[in-house]
Amino acid sequence: MPRFMKMLNNICRSQAIYRHSRVSAEDLQSSHYAFILAICREPGRSQEELARELCVNKSTVARNINYLEEQGYLSRIPLPQDKRQFSVFPTQKALEILPEIKSASAEWMTLLSEGISQDELDTFNAVLQQMQEK
Repeated sequence: MPRFMKMLNNICRSQAIYRHSRVSAEDLQSSHYAFILAICREPGRSQEELARELCVNKSTVARNINYLEEQGYLSRIPLPQDKRQFSVFPTQKALEILPEIKSASAEWMTLLSEGISQDELDTFNAVLQQMQEK
């Protein structure tokens, strides 16, 4: 199993390098793409919801959201019921870069799955889903 985890990590790191080479925004790092994708997919999420979905700790979310807000990709609005919590929304700048991020991700998946049958991909996806749920 340790070899399996190393392979998954290598695939993830390779994806980050590939996407970063395909996205024109020089002020973004590969780690920011997941935040932009998640927030554009569901605007108004809380930072806590983002932490759960992306499987990162709250301080990582706060640090990335702060950076993305400073760069003009996101805005935060305090929740009315608790001014210490924020809803996060994409700005026009995030919406403009979103197609590039999605396109780079789709290209990566096409490259990664080349030569693998749809049945094999479905089985692999089902196994990964089971592992993730555990």
